[in-house]
This record gives sequence, C-alpha cells and structure tokens, in this order.
Amino acid sequence: MEELARSERSAGELGAIVETEYGLSQPATSRHLRVLREADLVHSRVDGTRRIYALNRQRIEQISDWTEQLRALWETSLSALEVEIVRGKRDRRHQE
Repeated sequence: MEELARSERSAGELGAIVETEYGLSQPATSRHLRVLREADLVHSRVDGTRRIYALNRQRIEQISDWTEQLRALWETSLSALEVEIVRGKRDRRHQE
C-alpha cells in the first residue's frame, strides 16, 4: 500500500520490493494483491504482459472518513469516561 501510494507499480516491481523489505515470496505477494483487489482497495490493469496496480484513492478516502467518525465517537466516549473517573476519585477523597 505504501508503494502504491507513491505511484502505480507492476506486480513484478511490487513483488521485488516486498520480497526485499519483508521476505515475502512472489506467490504470497500475489495473494495479498488479490485480497486488496477484492476489497476494492487497489485497481489493476493489464499492460502487455504486465499487470499494473494502483491505489483506489476514492475507497481509501471512504475508509479514512469512516475511521474519523469512529475516532470521534471513541474520543467522546473516552472523555466521558475520564470525567467519571475523576468524579469517582474526588468522591472517594471526600468520603475518607
């Protein structure tokens, strides 16, 4: 994903990069690319004998928006929890 964020790449280029950096074989990289394609996170096109991959930026933006909504929800919930913890500590001090 990081490589595709920089520019589109052929499956062979991605395979070489992933093997060098992470020790994954070409077949393992192909399986990962297939999963990313099925999840609609990347697009692929045929260019002669090569398959060229690119990020589906629209899908990545949708996921980013969704995670921001979740983060906002969690921040609100965690802030409320923090207030209750502070109240509980204060109440215990006053009871002692």
